[in-house]
Amino acid sequence: MYQRKSNVNPGEIYFWTATINKWQQLLISDVYKNVIIQSLQFLSDKQKVDVFAFVIMPNHLHFIWRVNELNGKESPHASLLKFTAHTYKKMLLQHNPTGLSSYAINAPNKQYEFWQRDSLAISLFNKEIAVQKLNYLHNNPVSGKWRLAKYPYEYQYSSARYYETGEKTFPFLKNLWDEF
Repeated sequence: MYQRKSNVNPGEIYFWTATINKWQQLLISDVYKNVIIQSLQFLSDKQKVDVFAFVIMPNHLHFIWRVNELNGKESPHASLLKFTAHTYKKMLLQHNPTGLSSYAINAPNKQYEFWQRDSLAISLFNKEIAVQKLNYLHNNPVSGKWRLAKYPYEYQYSSARYYETGEKTFPFLKNLWDEF
């Protein structure tokens, strides 16, 4: 069985995707999306990553980012996945204990798994690929399957508004076009 890999080299810009385990729609609620925003802000404030674009969908997310350095002993993307998973577990225990069971796994090192183990990293080594991935990312919420907004810039949990209007709703965002 083919598995996607999320290996990234520090200093390079990547289109990166992670998916909620079993494609469950955990991220449909804004409170869960905000945990990701908080994690991105933390990693950006610590200069572990540069975030150029993102979208948080009901069951997956896409980033365009650069990993600058490890966060302690682990990669920033591992830190983000670990932090969000621990936070989601606490939130579900407190507000929806029965919902937690859908993330239960049989593993010796953990009871629950919120993120699938097949995240994807694609190097953006030229502007043409960067444009394609940025457009894909921003159009995700308006695609036929989702229809979360009429226009990409209307979807709150995305960097599309920044690129379309210049409005910087998320302080951690950096302009991708400054890199190409």
